[in-house]
Amino acid sequence: MSPDPNGSLRTSLGGRSVLVIDDSEAVRTAFDVLLSLHGARVLTADSPAAGLATLEREPVDLVIQDMNFHRELTSGEEGIALFREIRSRFAQLPVILLTAWTHLETAVELVRAGASDYVAKPWDDARLLTSVRNLLDLGRARAEAEGLHSRRRAARAAIGEHFELCGIVYESEAMHTLVSMATQVAHAEVPVLITGPNGAGKEVLADILQANSERAERPYFKVNLGALPNELIEAELFGTEAGAFTGARTRAGRFEAADGGTLFLDELGTLSAGGQAKLLRVLQTGEFERLGSNQTRRTRVRVIAATNTSLRQAIHAGSFREDLFYRLNVIELEVPPLAERRDDILPLARHFLEPDFQLTAEAEEALLRYPWPGNVRELQNAIRRACLLSAGRSIGAADLNLPAAPAGSAQEPELDRVSIEQALERARGVVARAARDLGLSRQALYRRMEKLGLRTEPPRPPSAI
Repeated sequence: MSPDPNGSLRTSLGGRSVLVIDDSEAVRTAFDVLLSLHGARVLTADSPAAGLATLEREPVDLVIQDMNFHRELTSGEEGIALFREIRSRFAQLPVILLTAWTHLETAVELVRAGASDYVAKPWDDARLLTSVRNLLDLGRARAEAEGLHSRRRAARAAIGEHFELCGIVYESEAMHTLVSMATQVAHAEVPVLITGPNGAGKEVLADILQANSERAERPYFKVNLGALPNELIEAELFGTEAGAFTGARTRAGRFEAADGGTLFLDELGTLSAGGQAKLLRVLQTGEFERLGSNQTRRTRVRVIAATNTSLRQAIHAGSFREDLFYRLNVIELEVPPLAERRDDILPLARHFLEPDFQLTAEAEEALLRYPWPGNVRELQNAIRRACLLSAGRSIGAADLNLPAAPAGSAQEPELDRVSIEQALERARGVVARAARDLGLSRQALYRRMEKLGLRTEPPRPPSAI
C-alpha cells in the first residue's frame, strides 16, 4: 500500500462516500480497508440491484463496480447493464470499472461511453488511489464551479433586471466585471475609452453605456474612423460648407447631428493629427467649425471612443496626442480577447446557432481548443458558416472547418488551473482524454497538474493479470 506522508489522500478522500459494488466479499472488504484508511466513507453492495438501491437512498461521490456478479457469467453484460443504469439515473456520478483482462476491450468501450476509468484485477493500490483521488478532486472542483456559475447567473440576472444589456452574451467573470462597471459609469457625463482587440465586443459595450445613460433617448451615432479616408474623417465629424473642396455640399457633421446625445468613435488610433486637434478642442470647449466655414458652432455630445491599438505606445511614437488621450481616458474599459475568457465560447456559439441546430460534443471540444484570434466576430462567422454548409441540423467538428494550429506552434500551451479542471471534467477524470483535448501529452498534463497542486502522480502500469 502506498504511503501518504503529506496527507493529500486524506484531504481528497476524507469524508467522501465511495460505493463498491462487487459480489465478492473479499473484494468489498479489501476496498473498505484501503479507502477507509485514507478517510473515505465506504458503502458496499453485493449486486447491481443492491447497488442501485444504495444510490437511491445514500449520497455517493464515486462508484467502483465489478463487471460480473455470478461465477457462471463472464461476458461482462451484467456490468455493462449496471453502468448504463447508473449513467441514466446519475449522469454526473464518476464510475470506475473493475475488469479482468478478458473484459479489457469492453472496459475501454465503456470509458468512451462515459465511464471515468477502469482498473484491472488484481489492482495496484497506488494506481487505484490516484484514480480515486483525481476523480474526487474533480468532483469537488465541479461542484465549486457549478456553485460559482450559479452565483454568476444570479448576478447577471440581477443586472439584467435593472439595466439594459443590449443582448450581450457571456459567462466569464471577466466580462461580468466589465459589464457591471459599464452599467455603473453609464450615467456619468464623462468620456469613456474602450480598448481591446478587433472583434472582442467593444461596440456592444458602447451600446450598453449609451442605453443606460441619461442620453438613452437622444441621438446616438457611430463612426468607424478606420473605414474612412483621412481627408474625409474631419468632414464626417464636423461637417462641410459648399465649396470647401471639390464636390462638397453643405451638410452637418456627426458632432452637430448628435447634439445632446452620444457619439461612438471606433478605431480612434487611426485619427489624423489635424483631426486629433479638432477632437481635443470640441471635447474641451464644445466648439467646432464646419470645413470651409468660419462660423463657430457649439455642441454637447458625450464621446465614447474605442481602439484596438495601444494609445500609450502611439503617444511614445509621437502619432497620438497625450493631452487628447487623457481627455478621453477618464474611464477606461478593457475588453479581454476571447481566448482569455473561455467560459464565453460555448454560450456565444450556442447563441449564434440557427434555430433547431445543435453542436455535438466533438464540435464543442473543437471550439474550446481553438485560440480564436479573430475573437467573437470569428466565432460568429464560423457558426454561421457551419449552419449553412452542414448536411443536417447537428454541427460536428468537421462542419466548423477550423484552421489547423499554425506551423511551428508545437510549443505546449500555457494553461491555467480552471482550463485544466474543465478539460478533466469534460473527460470525466480520464487524464489521457483530457490531455488530448488540451493538445498536450499525458506526461505534460501530469506535470501541469502537479505544478498547480492538483495532487496527482503518473499512473503505474497495472499489475500482471
